[in-house]
Amino acid sequence: MTYLRYGPNIETLEADEQETIDGIVKGMTGVTETVEKREHHAVRASHAKSSALLTGKLTVDPALPPELAQGMFSTARTFDVAVRFAQGPGETLGDRVSTHRGMSIKVFGVEGEKLPAHLSDTQDFVFATGKTFPSGTAKGFLRDAKQIGAATPLPEGFKSAVSSTMRNFNRVLHMLGTESPKADFFGHPFGHPLADAYFSQAPLRFGEYVAKLGAFPASSEQAALTDWRLDPNQDENGFRSAAVDFCANSTTVYEMRAQLWNDADKQPIEDASVVWPEDVSPYIRIATLTILPQNAYSIERQHFFDEQITFKPAHALAAHRPLGSVMRARLQVYQALSKFRQSENGITEVMPTAVTDIPS
Repeated sequence: MTYLRYGPNIETLEADEQETIDGIVKGMTGVTETVEKREHHAVRASHAKSSALLTGKLTVDPALPPELAQGMFSTARTFDVAVRFAQGPGETLGDRVSTHRGMSIKVFGVEGEKLPAHLSDTQDFVFATGKTFPSGTAKGFLRDAKQIGAATPLPEGFKSAVSSTMRNFNRVLHMLGTESPKADFFGHPFGHPLADAYFSQAPLRFGEYVAKLGAFPASSEQAALTDWRLDPNQDENGFRSAAVDFCANSTTVYEMRAQLWNDADKQPIEDASVVWPEDVSPYIRIATLTILPQNAYSIERQHFFDEQITFKPAHALAAHRPLGSVMRARLQVYQALSKFRQSENGITEVMPTAVTDIPS
């Protein structure tokens, strides 16, 4: 199979893109301010409620073909990593409001040219459930940020009802052989967080090529979680409880896979709402993430992960620069929102350089 090459001309910036990004920052900062007044603490504008905070190893597959042996995956080696699993909303709601989920990975000891202002030898990957980013573009991101901002002051019961409606709607669509990424975004199934697959959703540079990335559950113990379902009436923090219980006794394994770019029409760079067809380019394993049994939620670790460190698309090698409209927005939005949140809380950002910096 022949894959398309990365080049600086593959992106198309809109004339008013910076204005759009400024609008996203303003809107999501407003969401943080609204939640801060209610919770008396500033939390992440998305993925505020963490469910598992972990350390592990990322092992690059040996003898990868040239098109996959790119960037930090160019040589077979093992990296230390920190991994944060979290629920989607930018507020600490009960788990009956089950929306999309996030998985953020910080890889240590990654050498090479970095994006501007990234000074440590780390590489962050920010993943979420769903193969696409439903907003599609920065303009869609702004539109949805405004809708979220309008909904944030509403009662939790209303958000729970919306989540339930969307979850049931998608269940009907699944019976018909289709699905709605938007419905899943607002109404994700009550499944186990460690049984989900997670995706970059938008493309990134992959050395000489371009790819979307995914992390896929890969242990028999995780496969056994497929039928697990949360009862939110029993535990409003049930996703966290389930993840912590699993991680205390079982090894968690994910395959990291790359889906390379080889058809500019069917695999657009600028519209992240379009699924890249797997019959055009399949996901291929490039590395394995292994997380040994551990305490996934100590008080010290929760403060470190949720308050002191950040996971940002801008924490990246130049060889893995995020691409497309949504990713260009994320490069600025994540930076602005984390700076605002930590300033409000009187927290100084910590930039860990090794896994030994992370509390047990």
